[in-house]
Amino acid sequence: MTLQNYFTQYWWVTVIFALLFYKLILRFLLGMVIVPENKLGLVTKKFVLLGRYRKLPDGRIIAINGEAGYQAATLAPGLYWSMWPWQYRVTMEQFTIIPEGKIGLILANDGIEIPTGSILARKVDSDNFQDAEKFLRNEGQKGRQTAYITAGTYRINTLAFTVTIADMVMIEENMVGIVTTLDGRPIESGQIAGRTIEGHNNFQDIDTFLQNGGCRGLQPAIILAGSYNLNPWAVQVEEIPMTDVPIGFVGVVISYIGDDGKDLTGEHFRHGNIVSKGHRGVWIDAYGPGKYAINKYTMKLELVPTTNLVLNWANARNESHQLDKNLSTITVRSKDGFPFNLDVSQIIHIPASEAPKVIARFGSMSNLVSQVLEPTIGNYFRNSAQDSDVISFLSTRKERQQSAKEHIKTVLDDYNVNAVDTLIGDILPPEALMKTLTDRKIAEEEQKTYQIQKMAQEQRQGMEKETAIADMQKEIVKAQQSVEIAQRTADAFVKKAEGDANSLKLQVDAEAAAIKMRANAEAEATKARAGAQAEATKLNATADAERISKTGLAEAEKTEAIGNATAHAYEQQVKAMGGDNFTRYKITEEISKGGIKIIPDLIVNGSGNTDGGLSGLMGMQLIQMMQEKKKDEASTSEM
Repeated sequence: MTLQNYFTQYWWVTVIFALLFYKLILRFLLGMVIVPENKLGLVTKKFVLLGRYRKLPDGRIIAINGEAGYQAATLAPGLYWSMWPWQYRVTMEQFTIIPEGKIGLILANDGIEIPTGSILARKVDSDNFQDAEKFLRNEGQKGRQTAYITAGTYRINTLAFTVTIADMVMIEENMVGIVTTLDGRPIESGQIAGRTIEGHNNFQDIDTFLQNGGCRGLQPAIILAGSYNLNPWAVQVEEIPMTDVPIGFVGVVISYIGDDGKDLTGEHFRHGNIVSKGHRGVWIDAYGPGKYAINKYTMKLELVPTTNLVLNWANARNESHQLDKNLSTITVRSKDGFPFNLDVSQIIHIPASEAPKVIARFGSMSNLVSQVLEPTIGNYFRNSAQDSDVISFLSTRKERQQSAKEHIKTVLDDYNVNAVDTLIGDILPPEALMKTLTDRKIAEEEQKTYQIQKMAQEQRQGMEKETAIADMQKEIVKAQQSVEIAQRTADAFVKKAEGDANSLKLQVDAEAAAIKMRANAEAEATKARAGAQAEATKLNATADAERISKTGLAEAEKTEAIGNATAHAYEQQVKAMGGDNFTRYKITEEISKGGIKIIPDLIVNGSGNTDGGLSGLMGMQLIQMMQEKKKDEASTSEM
């Protein structure tokens, strides 16, 4: 079978083969290359038979004029012809994708050499490194590039450029970024940081920074909170907190960079230069309370309290500011050679306008305390103690405190510090001397106590005397009332006695006189007791004697009157009854009054009856038993 007949008979096999391997056929026959829409074609030229540029120049690895080797030009998605496989090798490469929050750092594999002294290649126009040929024709430099690419998709020739993904720089709230650049001019002599450069958009445009004369090293400018596209090959960032100036303080700025400014304090202040903002030295304007973005390497913010500041020279007490942590109780020696300790508190105030001068003079608040306050106050009290003994120092504490206040105020005025007050705390004399003073004081207090007790006793005696007089006055009044009552009673008795008998009248008169005498005696006794008890006794005895005498006389007169009356009555009875009958009557009356038994209860006789004696005895026994029973009943009833 001829070939023509074969193709005629099996044409369909040819069609199927062509359909299955058309790409391969076209690739070999026509040099067809198809680049997908998500790919990039990297071309390598194997050889050049004819033409001017057949070999790459020395030092180059990327061809831009059709030389053999890696080609700068890439194949975008699409259809290409004449790319025969025996002359060209086409490699499909993914697009370069930079995610959000990232940047792409570019390393150029080809280009001219970076100038000596630089470490980064400067930016050239290359369509974000997507046009390698343009990059090389514009004399792009080999190596790490200052330029970078931000988030997005790029068609970058990875044979000419190597892309590294890096994070964006994030500065948190209340933080600042301290910048150190890795490329640029050297820092000027005498400076620790470069000058402030404008126009580089927070170091995101490092080429502008370098073109405007930026220096490598520490930068005075800082970056605030936010996200930044910073090339880490060009810029390093240290994140630090913002500087806080609390309420009650001012922040005095000490700048370590800048030009030497003009001193603004005048010729009277010769302790350091105070300059305007932006110059090197202490700035004349202090920062008030707030937060500030301060570069801690180029300037320092020294806090100065503007409220009253208390400093304690005491071992057991320190304030929260800790400026007095190295201060201790002051030990002094008196004129009489006794060492003793005392605690001192000093209150100072630094006006906000004077704060820069204080810092310019001393450098810090701790230096002010150690260089001025500590020696000034310590030496003053040591000198003051040498002029006095311990006892005098203790007793004149108030005066010494006022003197110390005036002296220290005069001294601190020269240092632009206001002395508000000086206070002396505990004074601790030697223990032996303190015991002596304590014993002496106890003795003095005991003496005072004795005097007070003595006065109290005298007052108590006076009070008791007055109380006794008052009590006696009540008795006097009572006695006077008793006298009046007795007088009236006596009058009644007299009137009644007049009706009854003269004897009763005499008795009433005697009792009235006795009561009157008793009242007088009680009055005299009250008066005598107020003066002396002995006199009272004497008066009472006299009164009693007189009362007895009067009472005896009255009784005698009463007895006499009763006798006379009785005799007169007897005389009348005798006349009426006769002498014998009256005598028998009186005898009978007296026997009756005396209970004398004339006739016995039982008569026992034995005349002719033998039972008479026995009956009598039994009767007597019966009578006795009845009497005992009556006595028992009487006793029981009384109980």
